Amino acid sequence: MLVDSHCHLDFPELAADADGVVARARAAGVGTMVTIGTELARFAGVLAMAERFDNVWCSVGTHPHESGKELITDPAPLLAHTGHPKVVAIGETGLDYYYEHSPRPPQIESFRAHIAAARTAGLPVIVHTRDADDDTIAVLQEEMGKGAFTGLIHCFTGGQRLADAALALGLYISISGIATFKNSSALRDVIATVPLDRLLVETDAPFLAPMPHRGKTNEPSFVVHTAAMLAGLKGVTSEALAAATSDNFFRLFSKAQRPQ
Repeated sequence: MLVDSHCHLDFPELAADADGVVARARAAGVGTMVTIGTELARFAGVLAMAERFDNVWCSVGTHPHESGKELITDPAPLLAHTGHPKVVAIGETGLDYYYEHSPRPPQIESFRAHIAAARTAGLPVIVHTRDADDDTIAVLQEEMGKGAFTGLIHCFTGGQRLADAALALGLYISISGIATFKNSSALRDVIATVPLDRLLVETDAPFLAPMPHRGKTNEPSFVVHTAAMLAGLKGVTSEALAAATSDNFFRLFSKAQRPQ
């Protein structure tokens, strides 16, 4: 079994055929999915998707792109949803200095509030970071100094320093279809250094379809291609990679239940 640890089933590209998307994932051996919160204003739709399917879980959070218009300065609005059995993580949150759809100060403030919520709730925080390695490391290290929390760097595209810092803090690293692209050799070199027991796989669907589907609408069933690349990179069988990444997922996302 594989787990797609990060997708957006409530986004229109997937929501219009949610039953088909989930069925194709099951047929491909993807037994569990997490659909990700990006705005509190849209969380009801995220939760509804998780409630609709027994093998879909969700997170609650505000994407850094949205932090300018939906600023989270206190963990309370996030914690208000963590009692629901389907809510298994906080985020996605973090820093995006590539697009900078929101100014940097509110991104950092929101990031810290999400970490505080994760710490209080005992749930992992899902970290988005792009072109912001230094500030991401600084925030994670400072916040870990205030009290332990768990989490992962999702859709990892950072450098070796970010990978090493995340691992040193006990975080996990999730690999998306970007790592299958021909021009991602430097990224694959970093991923090769990450221990197998700290890796997860994801699609970030409907975005970032892996090879050989690059340019198409991504969906959870396509995570098998990222997993196959990762198995080859780590020198293990596809079965061993699936078992390891699934075990890692359920260790980190401990509130999620393994399918029967």
